[in-house]
Amino acid sequence: MNKKDTDESPDEVLATRAASGDGAAFGALLERHYDRVFRIAYSVLNNQAEAEDVTQEIWAALPAKIRHWRGEAKLTSWLHRIALNAAKDSLRRSATRARAVKGYVEIETLSRGEIADTQTRLSWLQSALETLSDDLRATAALTLGEEMNFAQAGEVLGIAEGTVAWRMSEIRKRLKTLALKDNGQGKEALV
Repeated sequence: MNKKDTDESPDEVLATRAASGDGAAFGALLERHYDRVFRIAYSVLNNQAEAEDVTQEIWAALPAKIRHWRGEAKLTSWLHRIALNAAKDSLRRSATRARAVKGYVEIETLSRGEIADTQTRLSWLQSALETLSDDLRATAALTLGEEMNFAQAGEVLGIAEGTVAWRMSEIRKRLKTLALKDNGQGKEALV
């Protein structure tokens, strides 16, 4: 398979070829989806180094796992689920949640005043998100961080679309309650 073929082939075709041992097809999938897998891991772990480690572990194990991909779901959904599960496993093994808070968002192009204001709001939002259960944080990571609709997030999480909608409603309610409790300190973070 030449580079042009791998660049233009659909993910599912590449996955089938990669499952048969086609290194070029696997390389094309890696190039296409490495960053996506990293973003999912980073959204859950909130730590760049841990997310990089988890992402590398996923891709190192994927040649063996892809042989078990049955094509019942889109490849991207399957990868999202693998990334989400690996990130959750990493959280469970983690001795402390303090490392999971580091570096949720890097801001480089804002002015100093905007940086300070944004950092205050993000710090509040990070703290608020830490109060949520793993399930709610994972839902927020997919719907807000990856901008998935409820159906897509439900597919990745293995739950009904209505459950995703309920979780997002619960997230908003809890964040609003915390914002009011904190005298509006995080109120702007909700907008």
